[in-house]
Amino acid sequence: MADHGDAATGPLGRLALARGVVDRTAQLRLDELALAAAWSNPDTRVLVVSEGRAFVLDEPDPVTADGSRPRLVTLPSYDAPDGDRYLLGRDERGFTYFAVPAETLPGRLDGDARPASLREVGVHLSDRDAGLLTHAVALEHWHRSHRYCPRCGNPTEVAAAGHIRRCANCGTEHYPRTDPAVIMAVTDPDERLLLGRGSAWDQRRFSVLAGFVEPGESLEQAVAREVAEEAGLTVTAVTYMGSQPWPFPCSLMLGFTATVDDPGRVRADGEEVLEVRWFTREQLAQASASGEIVLSGQISIARALIEHWYGGPLAQEST
Repeated sequence: MADHGDAATGPLGRLALARGVVDRTAQLRLDELALAAAWSNPDTRVLVVSEGRAFVLDEPDPVTADGSRPRLVTLPSYDAPDGDRYLLGRDERGFTYFAVPAETLPGRLDGDARPASLREVGVHLSDRDAGLLTHAVALEHWHRSHRYCPRCGNPTEVAAAGHIRRCANCGTEHYPRTDPAVIMAVTDPDERLLLGRGSAWDQRRFSVLAGFVEPGESLEQAVAREVAEEAGLTVTAVTYMGSQPWPFPCSLMLGFTATVDDPGRVRADGEEVLEVRWFTREQLAQASASGEIVLSGQISIARALIEHWYGGPLAQEST
């Protein structure tokens, strides 16, 4: 089934890593003849990825702040390095895209092309390129970290054009891992926003609360549990806002708003979260603009949740 891009955007709008507009052509993944024909087609393009990085070329763009915008550099299949082939899909022109993983990126490609990570350029890429690189990075990491069968311990091999690993010994099929995580903008009756500082973060960095969904738990239950664990508060209402993949390494971020009635009981757990603070809109704007606090970058759903609550963009150098 085709990716329908912005057809299903929610209250948060167009999230940076949820802009895929390429038809993933899942029906071709087991069709070896069709895959071979697609690979040999001169219009087919190949994205070389290595540890989450790919080549981009900065092109002039008068709309952006620095006058340029990165574009993914892809190769014709006859110039692609040897390796496994991951089918990414087909665009509106009928061009098919594959990703090929490499231990290291080639030393030079396409003149001024430079290697860049998805974190670095994801928010600046076109919808097509953002979707392609997000898909490729997610698959590449999964293949790198799941080379052996968890059932019998023998090596696994790539199947279904990169979307399955099959054990050569016991035949078990393994599918790409995706870990659901909830992330929530917590507000009180005065519409203040709760932000926390993680234990591994710089002292100025603050963001909304988040955590992984546990086995046998609904998303709403996960929101309530995480807020109680990390901030000592009781959630009274939960609203779903949107989602985006976060392949660092394999999360799906599910965004919510959550309301609490007991803001005075707030306390950081002292383990995952070292500090929690309530902000009015005016306080957050001042703290962000002055550099008193540093918010998550524009690529994150965290920033989208914060700016949705605020009512517009917040001035700050993003991280």
